[in-house]
Amino acid sequence: MKRITLAALIFAAFPVMAQVTVKDPWVRATVPAMKATGAFMQITSAQDARLMEAKSPVAGVVEVHEMTMEKDVMKMRALAKGLDLPAGKTVELKPGGYHIMLMDLKQQMKEGDTVPLTLVVEDKDKKRSSIEIKVSVKPLAGSGGMGAMGGMDHSKH
Repeated sequence: MKRITLAALIFAAFPVMAQVTVKDPWVRATVPAMKATGAFMQITSAQDARLMEAKSPVAGVVEVHEMTMEKDVMKMRALAKGLDLPAGKTVELKPGGYHIMLMDLKQQMKEGDTVPLTLVVEDKDKKRSSIEIKVSVKPLAGSGGMGAMGGMDHSKH
């Protein structure tokens, strides 16, 4: 019995990484001249955590972004401190809100392609882990792949 208790105490001393699930990830298709696009998904963490960064070999720069409207002006900014993932709540990354910005694209994002994306999540103890996902490239419904960000140049961020 003492061995089981000791083993349980040793196990309890190690931090448990927040379980994070990603649902319905997709990247917006681009036309040949576009150098930026967005990645969207729903993220749910079992414990309080924070999406700190994202990486992809298809882009020179990848950032966690927020898009907001202020007095009829669209503002987009990188979230330097990451994006909160409250325990048990789904955080939606979607056009016009939080998203992953892929800039300095190395190739055109064509409908039907798959893009590798790594999400870096930090738990409440500041321990980081990576989540590797494959993301489908899709057009935004009714936009021919352009959508809200299609005509914007994000290469100067």
